[in-house]
Amino acid sequence: MSYELEDISGIGKSTAERMKSAGIDSIEKLVAAKPDDLVNLKIKGVGKATAQKIIINAKKIFEEIGGKAETPPLKKEQTNVKTTSNMKPILEPTSKVKESNIKELMKQQAECNIGLVGHVDHGKTTLVKSLTGDWTDRHSEEQERGISIKLGYSNATILYCPSCDEYTTSHLAEKNREKGKPRFVCNKCNGNLEFKRNISFVDAPGHEILMATMLSGASLMDGACLLIAADEQCPQPQTREHLAALNIAGINNIIILQNKIDAVSREQAIENYKQIKEFVKGTIAEKAPIIPLSAVFEANMHLVVRAFEEVIPTPKFNQEEEFQFLIARSFDINRPGKAITDLKGGVIGGSVLKGKINIGDQIEIKPGIRIKDVYVPIRSTVVSISQGNNFLETAKPGGLIGLGTKLDPALTKGDHLIGHLAGGLGTLPDILTEVELRVHLLDRVIGSEVQMKVQPLKHGEKLLLVVGTEKTGGTVTKILKNSTIIKLNPPICPPENFIYAISRIINRRYRLIGYGEEFNHN
Repeated sequence: MSYELEDISGIGKSTAERMKSAGIDSIEKLVAAKPDDLVNLKIKGVGKATAQKIIINAKKIFEEIGGKAETPPLKKEQTNVKTTSNMKPILEPTSKVKESNIKELMKQQAECNIGLVGHVDHGKTTLVKSLTGDWTDRHSEEQERGISIKLGYSNATILYCPSCDEYTTSHLAEKNREKGKPRFVCNKCNGNLEFKRNISFVDAPGHEILMATMLSGASLMDGACLLIAADEQCPQPQTREHLAALNIAGINNIIILQNKIDAVSREQAIENYKQIKEFVKGTIAEKAPIIPLSAVFEANMHLVVRAFEEVIPTPKFNQEEEFQFLIARSFDINRPGKAITDLKGGVIGGSVLKGKINIGDQIEIKPGIRIKDVYVPIRSTVVSISQGNNFLETAKPGGLIGLGTKLDPALTKGDHLIGHLAGGLGTLPDILTEVELRVHLLDRVIGSEVQMKVQPLKHGEKLLLVVGTEKTGGTVTKILKNSTIIKLNPPICPPENFIYAISRIINRRYRLIGYGEEFNHN
């Protein structure tokens, strides 16, 4: 591994640039320098003692990469442990070797997807911003209306301080870092932080009219955080609906986050906590931890990150299976006015369900494009694999991935391929124009402010079905003893063994009324 001047403890970006302009542009040259050489550069904050520390730290890294350098004796101020009266020893990092290792590990693929669900305006997007620094409402309409409309995505790196037994994220660690200190150091004990894993967040919209989008996001989640605002009565309509959706999607690893405790008194927070406990009694979230927090003021973030590690483990995947990729986004990355010779192919984003994909592999996308009355699969080649700003050679299950292809950008722009399934050539399931389901209806309509009993399905009834990230219309054509046959429009290509979420129009809104499993005649 190669090291830059910035990898040495005590050297920031501006200090490194000043040294390079003076001809000290490598660790080897820095090792040969004298403290007075650095002092004469008149760099702010670099006196003789600091200069000597920098050179000593440079020699340690130089020796690690195979060089030989004699380190002069340390003066009293160069001890590796600082102590003060009535305090525990505070570790002082002497190099940025750990920092460089973490930088490399941060470029690895995320290991799991954590969903953020809950009623509108309960703080899901704000929490992602606190943990990652990213505001996932990137579209102009979302920013104008102040609500999430599309699924939002962001990545985070979880770090751990073994001395303090506390967790944080790389963004929080950097935000709390004191000026002049090396990166990835605990702000309490000054010890080096350890890398744990990379994770992806799926920020689901909370508004009732976007329930189908939330259900699409649930298919990508390995675990979920249910956000409940402390300044509102619990449960709100979409709090009920989202918890029911997690149950239907089979997501059992749940964390309850009691947000906005900064907006209420202690007594109100305790009363809201009791409401939450009563609400989740008898549900899949009954034993879920409840963490009070303020996403705006970043209070109790360390407890939230600890819960990620303790409640939502990295799932186990079989990379030897046939590759399948669930498409949750598709877009054109070319800006208006770009030269034809510089145009790039369309990008599809989503999650690898199984198997793995390499740059250069050919893929097939179903159902594909409609030609007259027939849907024709699309074929293309993967030319790039990315996760956030990190580019990968191979993608496997875990985290959210972007695949650059040779597709005409007109096919991918505006999320045109949401819900489609990508896989190896000739390996995907058949395209379905109708489906036979074993239907399980809920006792009550979820999401409505007025509690209503769910009525049985009727012949000819129009429904909304969500399976994976695909949304399609359905018409009930036959109601049999143990199953129901539903005609689909448009056709779909769902992954095997996925649950169908079923909604019907109630009071001019699609409401979740149950779910269906593909009927097995055997």
